[in-house]
Amino acid sequence: MLRGFYTAASGMIAQQRHQEALSNNIANANTPGYKADQASLRAFPEMLIQQMGKKNIPTTQGINLPVQNPIGSLNTGVYVHETAPNYVQGDVRETGLTTDMALVNGVIPDETGSLFFTVQNEAGEVRYTRNGNFTVDGQGALVTNQGYYVLDQAGNQIQTDGMEFIVTQDGFLQTEDQAILLGIAYTDNANDFVKEGNDLFNGEAGAVPAGATFTVQQGFLEQSNVDSLQSMTQMMESYRMFETNQRVLKAYDESMGKAVSEIGRLG
Repeated sequence: MLRGFYTAASGMIAQQRHQEALSNNIANANTPGYKADQASLRAFPEMLIQQMGKKNIPTTQGINLPVQNPIGSLNTGVYVHETAPNYVQGDVRETGLTTDMALVNGVIPDETGSLFFTVQNEAGEVRYTRNGNFTVDGQGALVTNQGYYVLDQAGNQIQTDGMEFIVTQDGFLQTEDQAILLGIAYTDNANDFVKEGNDLFNGEAGAVPAGATFTVQQGFLEQSNVDSLQSMTQMMESYRMFETNQRVLKAYDESMGKAVSEIGRLG
């Protein structure tokens, strides 16, 4: 019976973590470039149940041989194996702001590969983002809305000197006296990236390979790829599963309490 407690409890914990991922997705449904988290549930290893007994051998010594009869397998519960972002391209929306940029995937050699803008966090470390909601700070540098510097292809901060600029589809930021290639990074396996908050990803990325194509659209933003309606439906399903495990746990608790009290009276 105690195993039933652990099985029901593991189901509740797994559904709670699933709810947290879905809630975070819905909260970021309007965040540009946000990639929805997907929680994958896995079962703990199954246990093989066997009946242990003995078999009498009709001999003069009366030998008894131990025997085991397989009964079947027993599942010991589920857990959230991992929460991985979904890197599918979000819809692109026109904003009309010259500092907004949408990175639109073209041909990607590997279906697990992806492209990102390169930025620098507050610690001076290189990070990656799909959120092109940029602006220009007081020193004329191109930064994200959180104040992180946007980097060029050489890993340097991009200085616009407060001048008006245009961005070409192949990623060049052009002012009156210079043309700077934006830092567009490529990874062949975006699933190795780790989310750090503020739309930043940490991982290893390199230059865009020859087989990959993309366009940068100025005055546009890539929207979140969260499907709000689907997320709400999944939240309802997850909540029902949580309630089911809760009722099972309550039933086990009542049975255990009844067994203890009745055995106590018999003693």
